[in-house]
Parts: sequence; structure tokens; C-alpha cells
Amino acid sequence: MNVASQSTVFGRRNEPHTVIIARGNEIRHFTIRPWLAAFCGSALAAMAIGYLLATSYLVLRDDLIGATTARQARMQQAYEDRISALRAQVDRITSRQLLDQQLMETKVGELLERQTQLSLRHGRLGPLLERAESDVGTPPAAGPAASAMPDKRAEVTDAQPPAYAVASVGANFGAGDTRPFSLWSTRSDPLPSDTAADRADRLFVSINAALKAIESQQLTRIATLADNAYKNADAISQALEAAGLPVDGDFGKSDAGGPLIPLDSSMTFDSKVRELDEALDALDRLKTEARRLPLANPAPGRSVTSPFGVRPDPLLGTAALHSGMDFRAPTGMPAKVTAPGVVVKAGWNGGYGRMVEVDHGNGFATRYGHLSKIDVTVGKRLNAGDVIGKTGSSGRSTGPHLHYEIRHHGEAIDPLRFLRVGKKVARYL
Repeated sequence: MNVASQSTVFGRRNEPHTVIIARGNEIRHFTIRPWLAAFCGSALAAMAIGYLLATSYLVLRDDLIGATTARQARMQQAYEDRISALRAQVDRITSRQLLDQQLMETKVGELLERQTQLSLRHGRLGPLLERAESDVGTPPAAGPAASAMPDKRAEVTDAQPPAYAVASVGANFGAGDTRPFSLWSTRSDPLPSDTAADRADRLFVSINAALKAIESQQLTRIATLADNAYKNADAISQALEAAGLPVDGDFGKSDAGGPLIPLDSSMTFDSKVRELDEALDALDRLKTEARRLPLANPAPGRSVTSPFGVRPDPLLGTAALHSGMDFRAPTGMPAKVTAPGVVVKAGWNGGYGRMVEVDHGNGFATRYGHLSKIDVTVGKRLNAGDVIGKTGSSGRSTGPHLHYEIRHHGEAIDPLRFLRVGKKVARYL
């Protein structure tokens, strides 16, 4: 029974460890169980390991602390470097934005200045162009190249330049054109790499080009009108000179030379305006001179029955000088004066019958004879086309007609010369 109660391991007895302590006559012993031995060994091992760790910490503490401090210093330096880089980047972006803003402000200021200049020019050109187009006529329209110019538009969606707006420029080039001339703008597909400043820069370049185009059109229009004015003046002058009529030849473009002095845009504009003004003045002087001359037809649409010069006398049949022209006209047809002037004679005048004589100045006078009725009195001032009386057959006449004479310092001149000149210059007057 005692054998059966003892523990066995794999059929062998597990004998416990017995510790015997002898001291003199005393003998002590105690049995050490396996779990107690294991516990004691573990405790000793733990104490040994703790001792080694404590010793290692005490020995390596300074190195560990130094390594940790260095690591923290490196991390702090890295963060500071990163922060400095970000600050530098922010400063660069801010500086670029400030530069872009200053550049935009400068460009917008230039555009506004040019716009103001164009508006002032338009204010000066309005009356001058109205006068030019009334005196010279509307020049030919722009060619196909100008009409085919595309109408571009501009947008800056992301770019937000300063709060400025370039308004439309009043650039009416014709007297009757009251619509404002809007600035051309450009619409171009933005590139993915474009920045707001790039798009704004393209917009400013486009508006600047549009302003230059407007300036060029203004100068071209002024130059064209000036050339047309000189051409009309030349045509009037040549027609008058060809007919032997007096004309002031001191007009037109100067042929003088001199050193070449470059002009800026404002001086060029002033020079062109001055040239146009001089051309219009010259044309007005010639028109005024031509309008004072009896160039109109006193009986438009009526045939000439007897020209100026030697002819057989209608009553005697002998050769005689006919000092005027006879126009076929029924009795009672209005007789109209051919140029402005003052009535110097109005009444019966021998063979002329009822006659009106009008003084036109510069020694020129016209006579209207054989009238049936006189509607003016001596001293009355007349305009071209005013009615002076009614045609008839009074005086030395064989039938109703209008006898028309032109005299220069009292000497009779062939009216046909004046009528031919009148036809040539009528469209210029």
C-alpha cells in the first residue's frame, strides 16, 4: 500500500531533494520541493538580470541621454528648416503677388491714361470730323482686310487684377455714328500651366493692341479726310484756273523741307489734326470764292436759243455782238439769281426791257433781261437761287426767253465758261 501511494514519473519514483544541515550535534534537514527550487532559481535569475540592467544603465546613461538629446536636436532642426523653407516660399509667393499687383496697377494706369487720351481726342475730332464729312464727304469704307478683322474677346476668370475697369472708348469715326467704339478684347483658351498673372498679362497686351488699333484708325481717318480735302480744293482750283477765273493759289500742302524730327504719338495726332484743319480751311476758302462766282445755271433744263458772241441780229438780220446767252423759257417762269450778291439795278433798261443786275463782288455782275415782272428792289441782298422776277419778252425781243449776261468790271464774258466750270465743281460745293 505504501508503494502504491508514492508518485511515479514514467514508472520511476520522483525522489524529492533533501537538504541536510549539520552543526555540531545538531542535524537539521528539510526537503526542497521542485516548485520551490524553480521559484528560488527564478528569483535569483531575476535579481541577477536586474542587477545587470541597473549596472548597464548607470554605465550607459550619459550616452543614451546624449543620443536622445541629439535626436531631439536633429528633429527640431529639421522642423525649423522645414518651417524656414515654408516661410521663404510664402515670402516668394507674397513678393510675386505684390510685384504682379504693382505690374497690373502700372499697366492699368497706362491703359486708363491712353483711354483718357483717346476720349479727349474724340472730343476734339467730333466737330472736326463732322465738318470734314460735310465739306469733303464720307471717304471710302475700310478694305476687306479691315472688315475681316476678327472680333476677339477676352476673359480673365482666375486673375483678379486691382479694382480697375477699362471702359469702352468713344471712338466714333463718323459724324453720324453715335455708337461707342468698344475696346477689342481677346479670348484665348487658357493653357493648363497658365497662372492668373499670365492670363491678365495677355489681357493687357490685347487691350493695348486694341488701343493702338483705335489710334491708328483715327490717324488714318484724319489723313484720308485731309487728302480728300486737298484733292477737292485742287479740283476746284484747276477748274477755275482752266476757265481763266480768279482763284487764290496760295493753299495746300507746303513743299518746304527741313530736318527730320521724330514725333511721338500725341505730336503725330496733333500734327494730323492741324493738317486736316488747314486742308479744310483751304477748301472752305476755295468754296467761298467759287460760290461767289455766278457758276449756276439760271434756267436749268432749258435749251440755249442764242449763244454769246457775234450773231445775226434777230430784228435787223445784220451781224451784231450778243453779250449774253438766251434760254428758252415761257412767260412767267421764275428767274433765279446764280450767285449771292446785291441788286444794283431793277427796272426798265432800254433794249433789255425789264432788267435786274446783281453785283457779286470782285468786279463780277450778272444781268437778267426781258423779264415780264421784277420781284426785287435795288439794294436787296440775295442768295444763290433766289427768285428775282418772271421771264417774259419785254424790251427788244422777238419772243419769251431769259437773257443772261455775266460781266467783269463792266465787260461782257461768255457765260458758257462759267456754266462749264459750275458743272465740274458742283459736286465739290
